[in-house]
Amino acid sequence: MGSAGAEHSQPQAAEPDPHRPRPAPQGAPPPRGGESAQWADARAIAEAGHRPGEAGARPVSGVPSPSLGPAAMQRDGDRLRFVGAATRRIARGMDLDEIVMGLCRATVPTFSDAILVYLRDPLPVGDERPSGPLVLRLRRTDRLRRIEDGTEDADTEGGLPGLLLGLQLQPDFAATDLCEVLPGGPLAEVLRGVRPVFADTPTALGALPELLGVERRGPGGQHTILAPLRGRRRVIGAAVFLRRADRPAFETEDLLVAAQLATHSALGIDKAVLYDREAYIADELQRTMLPESLPQPHGVRLASRYLPAAETARVGGDWYDAIPLPGNRVALVVGDVMGHSMTSAAIMGQLRTTAQTLAGLDLPPQEVLHHLDEQAQRLGTDRMATCLYAVYDPVTHRITIANAGHPPPVLLHLGGRAEVLRVPAGAPIGVGGVDFEAVELDAPAGATLLLYTDGLVESRLRDVWTGIEQLRERLSATAQLTGPDHPPPLEALCDEVLDMLGPGDRDDDIALLAARFNGIAPSDVAYWNLDPEDAAPRRARRLARKALARWDLEELTDSVELLVSEVVTNAVRYTSRPVTLRLLRTDMLRCEVGDDVPQLPRLRQARATDEGGRGLFLVNKMARRWGATRLSTGKVVWFELPTRASG
Repeated sequence: MGSAGAEHSQPQAAEPDPHRPRPAPQGAPPPRGGESAQWADARAIAEAGHRPGEAGARPVSGVPSPSLGPAAMQRDGDRLRFVGAATRRIARGMDLDEIVMGLCRATVPTFSDAILVYLRDPLPVGDERPSGPLVLRLRRTDRLRRIEDGTEDADTEGGLPGLLLGLQLQPDFAATDLCEVLPGGPLAEVLRGVRPVFADTPTALGALPELLGVERRGPGGQHTILAPLRGRRRVIGAAVFLRRADRPAFETEDLLVAAQLATHSALGIDKAVLYDREAYIADELQRTMLPESLPQPHGVRLASRYLPAAETARVGGDWYDAIPLPGNRVALVVGDVMGHSMTSAAIMGQLRTTAQTLAGLDLPPQEVLHHLDEQAQRLGTDRMATCLYAVYDPVTHRITIANAGHPPPVLLHLGGRAEVLRVPAGAPIGVGGVDFEAVELDAPAGATLLLYTDGLVESRLRDVWTGIEQLRERLSATAQLTGPDHPPPLEALCDEVLDMLGPGDRDDDIALLAARFNGIAPSDVAYWNLDPEDAAPRRARRLARKALARWDLEELTDSVELLVSEVVTNAVRYTSRPVTLRLLRTDMLRCEVGDDVPQLPRLRQARATDEGGRGLFLVNKMARRWGATRLSTGKVVWFELPTRASG
């Protein structure tokens, strides 16, 4: 192929073949490998996303900026290469804004001087049928502007002054400008036709004023292309490509280029919207399966945090829970299902529900893990999880912990010392055939127990034991700020723990559960064993009366004696072993009666002729709350009455 000057000296053919390459204009640089220099640079700009004058932009073959002359638009091969580079640029976007930005950066200034991108508001998702009229919102504008040295540069401001005559867009125009598409109108006809059209076509003559506004008009003729954006199911928007009046107009072949850009952008937007919706659903599924609020049982304060992974779609299976148990005890649970998927979140929900059910049976922690292991095996051979289950008793100031392959908890003492508890690690849930071991440890008043998942202490930048040591040091440093006699505020402590996470420490989701042990003083607890005999109710009334006098709660004597008598009478009627009676004074007065009969009592309406059956009816009427809990050794029936402190 000869030089540009040699080609220019040849006589011009009377009827040039439209399929043959046309000569380049005089003074143009020589083509590179069969590709015009302008389109080669345009392809590089479109693929890299650079603009003339931006850092990293390539020089345009000896000219200050790419020309939009007709000679550069003649070659179909060059157009195809540009479209390929532009669509690759668009396809790199993962979310809606990146895809729209990719379309703008790929087309301005290579293909057009400016672009306006309108999207449906709201954007439909998947197969859902939009309700209401079709409304388009101006999502983004981009333009080529002149600068002082006479060259041209691109910018992404909201306005297009000097390009669209009378179209003075305000900085917030892209966030407020809406266009309702009138059914049967010109714009609706163009959108229904799907194919791009020039501004001088009959349908576009009415469609553009409807889209831009009657008082705003752009370059006419073939200097404007209106291209509908059609996704997989329906039209989701429109793109307007514009050239200034002093620039060469678009050609017929440019309609195909606009169609390709619009199609790839629309499909990418559809993909991004679906991806965002799936990520949102997965995140909502995960959060819905976590407790909305934590209980606040007597003797312990609780706080929690949950953070999804940095990549939103990587839904994990981390969970935490706090379950009240009889006797003011509380079960503390934290677990992590292996994997990151919707399936992991669903399995997490099943295991959490199973743990709540097992806790209601008041099984020992190691038995709870054993049954969770069996449940995981029933769900599938590859359903594995780690879990830590602990039971805190505020009366005895003790905690019993069993572990199934989970990171060990950290106990922050009142003086500021942070201790990694020595708990047998055990095998993960789902392995099968493994015995779990529980340990019982002191839980002194003022101490804080921290349960967490491995996302807090393990990442690509550190191993789990390094992270645990950093957590221990962070807890100690935080406790030093409040002094040796005052533990740090629980909510602030959780925030401080999460602040230890660095930029590369969010590979996994994080569940955090903190428990501040306050305990119940021995002076606020009264406990007796009653033989199952007829005199047991009378003795129970006498013991309760003495305890109330000691606590200065004589105003509750009549109510407590009546209710204790009814509950104890019902217990000794069916049991053959001693009955337990316990009174606990907190902000409420709680009475618990335990026996070895597993059947739970039911509230029934006694008939007028019945001699009995009114005990629970009285309890239900007089107590603020009451209930019955089945234990592994029988059951406990309890009720609560308000004191002066509780109002």
